Amino acid sequence: MSIHTYNSDSIQSLGILGGVRAKPASIGLENHNHTFIEILANAIDEHREGYGNEIIITKWLDRSISVQDYGRSVPMDKNSEGEYAYKKVFDELWSGGKYNNNESDGQYQFSLGTNGVGATGTNYTSDFFECKAINSNGYVYSIRYEKGIQVGELVKKRHHLDYHGTIIHWLPSTEVFRGEQEIETDFIKETLKNQAIVNQGLKFTFINQISNEEEIYYYEKGVIDYIEEVSRGNHFTEIMQLKAETKGKEKNEETPFKFKAEISFVFNREIQYMKYFHNSSLLEHGGTPETYIKQGFTKAIDHLLKDRYTKGEKRVTFEDVRDSLIVISNSYSTISLYTDQTKKKMESKFVQEYMTQFLREKLEVYFVENPLEAQKIAEQILINKRSREKAERTRLDVKRKLQSSVNNITNRIDGFINCKSKDNSQTELYIVEGKSALGSTKQGRNAEFQAIYALRGKILNCLKADYDKIFKNDIIVDLIKLLGCGIEIKSKYNKDLHTFDLDKLRWSKVIITTDADIDGFHIRTLLLTVLYRLVPSLIESGKIYIAESPLYEITQKDQTFFAYTDKEKEAIVKNSKGKVTIQRSKGLGENTAEMMWETTMNPETRKLVQIVKEDVERTQHYFELFLGDDLQGRKQYIEENLHAYIEAGLES
Repeated sequence: MSIHTYNSDSIQSLGILGGVRAKPASIGLENHNHTFIEILANAIDEHREGYGNEIIITKWLDRSISVQDYGRSVPMDKNSEGEYAYKKVFDELWSGGKYNNNESDGQYQFSLGTNGVGATGTNYTSDFFECKAINSNGYVYSIRYEKGIQVGELVKKRHHLDYHGTIIHWLPSTEVFRGEQEIETDFIKETLKNQAIVNQGLKFTFINQISNEEEIYYYEKGVIDYIEEVSRGNHFTEIMQLKAETKGKEKNEETPFKFKAEISFVFNREIQYMKYFHNSSLLEHGGTPETYIKQGFTKAIDHLLKDRYTKGEKRVTFEDVRDSLIVISNSYSTISLYTDQTKKKMESKFVQEYMTQFLREKLEVYFVENPLEAQKIAEQILINKRSREKAERTRLDVKRKLQSSVNNITNRIDGFINCKSKDNSQTELYIVEGKSALGSTKQGRNAEFQAIYALRGKILNCLKADYDKIFKNDIIVDLIKLLGCGIEIKSKYNKDLHTFDLDKLRWSKVIITTDADIDGFHIRTLLLTVLYRLVPSLIESGKIYIAESPLYEITQKDQTFFAYTDKEKEAIVKNSKGKVTIQRSKGLGENTAEMMWETTMNPETRKLVQIVKEDVERTQHYFELFLGDDLQGRKQYIEENLHAYIEAGLES
């Protein structure tokens, strides 16, 4: 057994470079993709200062990345103290030219990269890192690092180029990022799109040498153009942009900072969308902007609705507002308000209080100055609110109705006859047409694995009905209970009702059995509509069947044949010797138990039609055509196809 000693000689120092490579998260680099954000941020900051309107990003064949801007170029030469500036930028943490940005004459006042970590951190965590700086004085500077260590000297040459700027080229190290090296193309594209949104007039060109593709991300009007894109023309108000600018400080801080924001929004009936940026960084985790948007809009709209509420009605919530709101907050500050180096969340009590009050006041003015738009907004938000409240009442009612287990309700569901087996891979549920069919199916079934649910009363057309009406229908509620798998809800107001779990289905087959007449086909269609609306996955997974009932009973002496189509009838008659008796089949309730078993319930002789996944789209089309609200489509279908039905009827 080995003994490990721990003494003074056990203490090691990785050094700054080694420490960063061993633990990049210690300086806020959460992964290899993050290096792209850090380098791109510096290029964007140059544009913000008024230098350069295009940034070119290239993904090379070796999976390395380069970012080229047309700014003033990063300083590379010696400063007044005889120190090389490039070493401070690329080889020294917490160094940079943006630390005085909170001063009145400071540069990069609203910059994305401020902490002096990004470039050095990227250098330290890359297999190679190169910088080429083309300045306006006619010189181009080049430097190269490998795994954070400078290779060779700074190269300075004359140039005759007609542009200036900086090119950073690097390849993240697999040693640092646990095998990850290639910055994902989708991540690059998403980042460039987001930056194009909040950097109006800045063009991002992405060249992918691997796929030989080139894409441009550019919004001439910035956020305004992007909201138009998101809304897809579905908004019922004009796109508004509220601009705020202030200066202040946190309660326990001495130094004030500048803050400005643009809140762009529009109302619509279909889309909800919120996005927050701070100093161009997408705030994936929200924070202060999420709070002031929520509070500001809710307070202003609640004030708008004060004379529209009914007596005793509850007040509006942000959920009701959000359902019809597309909003983007794009803010900037002269000091970092991020909660950490990942820049995914910002927090400021001062900003929150100021912006909440600002939004409330500006929105109330907007409503007064635009009464027609205010009326549309009020009406839509009230629709959202009352729909949500109605959905909540439905949810509670449905939860109460469906909470009983099938074992507890077996004896309490009218028309249900259970089977003996509890093996879900073998059991079958027959849904039959009315209590008249219950007797013959009960006597004709195999009671070991075949259960029966006899429908009673009229089935609701579920395609047109809202959920509140659907779940007031006892037939449907009982059917859902018997299935045992829950329901699937697509409505934005009833998401909590989505309890579907295919594994909890109590039956291997759900078999619809109706008379072979017009009324039977109508009931079959309504049943399929129920299943399509509430449990479509049962159709997609092949659990739903239709048991075909014979159209004709043909007897010859002591033999009996059943025909399910006219063609089958003709074939039986043709092959029969002697006199035959043809009788139109009776309804299910008039069949004998032996006939039910032979024609409809015996797995060896019955005819089942499986409703398979491939039928779903076609089924959806015809459900909506025949049972939905498209009156014009239904009329057109009848006009185009009526003659075929008439001809078929005459032939029969």
